[in-house]
Amino acid sequence: MDGPVGPSPCKPSSGREESRDIHTARLGAREANDDSCQSNCQCDKTQGEVKIRSKRYGRGAVESGLTHECGVFGAIGTGDWPTQVDVAQVICLGLVALQHRGQESAGIVTSEGKSARTFNSHKGMGLINNIFNDEAMKKLKGNLGIGHTRQVIKYSTSAASEEVNCQPFVVHTAHGALAVAHNGELVNCSSLRKMVLGRGVGLSTHSDSELITQALCLNPPEGETNGPDWPARINNLMRLAPLSYSLVIMLKDKIYAVRDPYGNRPLCLGKILPLGSSYVYKQSSAQHAAVLTNGIAKNGVDDKAEGWVVSSESCGFLSIGARYVREVLPGEIVEMSRRGIRTVAVVERPPDKQQAFCIFEYVYFARADSIFEGQMVYSARLQCGRMLARESPVDADIVSSVPESGTAAAHGYARQSGIPFMEVLCKNRYVGRTFIQPSTRLRQLGVAKKFGALSENVRGKRIVLIDDSIVRGNTIGPIIKLLRDAGAAEVSADSLEYLSVEGLVSAVHYEMKTCAETGLGGHCTACLTGEYPGGLPDDVDW
Repeated sequence: MDGPVGPSPCKPSSGREESRDIHTARLGAREANDDSCQSNCQCDKTQGEVKIRSKRYGRGAVESGLTHECGVFGAIGTGDWPTQVDVAQVICLGLVALQHRGQESAGIVTSEGKSARTFNSHKGMGLINNIFNDEAMKKLKGNLGIGHTRQVIKYSTSAASEEVNCQPFVVHTAHGALAVAHNGELVNCSSLRKMVLGRGVGLSTHSDSELITQALCLNPPEGETNGPDWPARINNLMRLAPLSYSLVIMLKDKIYAVRDPYGNRPLCLGKILPLGSSYVYKQSSAQHAAVLTNGIAKNGVDDKAEGWVVSSESCGFLSIGARYVREVLPGEIVEMSRRGIRTVAVVERPPDKQQAFCIFEYVYFARADSIFEGQMVYSARLQCGRMLARESPVDADIVSSVPESGTAAAHGYARQSGIPFMEVLCKNRYVGRTFIQPSTRLRQLGVAKKFGALSENVRGKRIVLIDDSIVRGNTIGPIIKLLRDAGAAEVSADSLEYLSVEGLVSAVHYEMKTCAETGLGGHCTACLTGEYPGGLPDDVDW
């Protein structure tokens, strides 16, 4: 990933910053080749850069950038089987809610819990609703299952855009079938790959997701006496590869939910409730007083579970009749079975290391109604906007946003600055996220298809335009041109301001409802600072 190690305001050299009419404010990082910079830009380009080229480049894989934002989901029915929960439909709806995390491919694997040899599987390229038609869903019978939605090409989990790389991966071992869905990217993939190949295991792709699956088939160093000890195998994998991943691992009759020891990737648990159950707030009940926003409840509500789910984000729980329970803790291995859920192990990170949850989840990746670290993503983005207004005040007529992930921050900026919020862009909701399109040309064409300008709101106005981030910088130029063409007043040049890393961290921490005992609270800012949790190994492969 090429780019500066910290936020740097982009200031044209004309000295006319105060007269700018479209002021674009960003919450995230700018890459060194960001084409939103003007030729007369006086950015500080002397800062250190992180320049890494993938060792997989030219071997059917891709150069890696931000490559780990897939979505994983798992579901299991409790009590007697066959379960009354339509597991395949639950997983499909869960993946639809995670579609923003990946639009390249998707897959679902289910088990009826009877045979260790046979899983039901369906995978394909494209959007979830196009892959899982009625015929496909009828084949996905089961009492438990896992699913995955994957990003596109230069934004994918370290392998090329081909159907062979669709997840979940399924392998057949001497002890039965094993399925794995993975969100993340292994930083020591090269050494782990050599180790697995050295044990005589063949690999058919360059995906680190397949590598994880095959590594789980190896006996742990302490050995096994009465068949496979899957928690020990998972524990061994986590020690070999300390980050970055969240995993859902399915056996014949169990699912293991796993989060790396640094907690870099998100993963949370939910409980499927009987139809008709609801969390009604009762002032006299301390139990119901624990209800959080958006109908999501904390641990301890006593309704019997019909099933359990695990997901990269909590945003889809309500639509499947589930309620958020908690996050999987960093390093935790959670076993999900027909009897419920339990923690079977916690792999500790080094004592001198902090948790390193990816802060870009708050900035861009996550859906606004998801819950991380006891707070809604929307609330964190709102605070980011307020902080940005304090750090970079601007004299303007209106504040607006590039929808959707910049909207909450724009409202925060408007509230803090006292400048009214007004929509200036109309979004075509049937066009995917331009950031995860596979090429520069397609991303730029995507902007034209994705947005229209509300000319009556724009005409004659000086605009503060809030967006969440600049990663490649291919979309902001066409958006500015769109607003100019719609009649924004006296646009002669544009200024660009960023929320500082310190301001971003402060905004994210503002409403966090966590404490040291939970193991949560630290954040990875490597995409902004180049400071990676655990450092960069010698054989870094991305």
